[in-house]
Amino acid sequence: MKIYHNPRCSKSRQTLVLIQENGVEPEVLLYLENIPTADELKDLLNKLEISPMQLIRKGEKDWKENYKGKELSDGQLIEAMIAHPKLIERPIIVKDNKAVLGRPPEKVLELI
Repeated sequence: MKIYHNPRCSKSRQTLVLIQENGVEPEVLLYLENIPTADELKDLLNKLEISPMQLIRKGEKDWKENYKGKELSDGQLIEAMIAHPKLIERPIIVKDNKAVLGRPPEKVLELI
């Protein structure tokens, strides 16, 4: 199991604790430091079964200043997430070929 984690995010911290409380020690990926590639993001989107727009944090300053109100392709949205990784919704938990967003944190229980 892997978790794309931001330690400054309360939902991400809560999700990590919930995983650990269920006896799993996941691989912790600090995605703000090690930004996922376009291929990694596409793979995550496939596992999550969502579109790139659904993975965007639209309340972020980078979104409002650079992208809000623009018509963007899926490829452009992925490039935006690479350029501004804070735009990536978190946490993302992956197990095998399935992934969930830890919002709410209890969503991770679907993978345990």
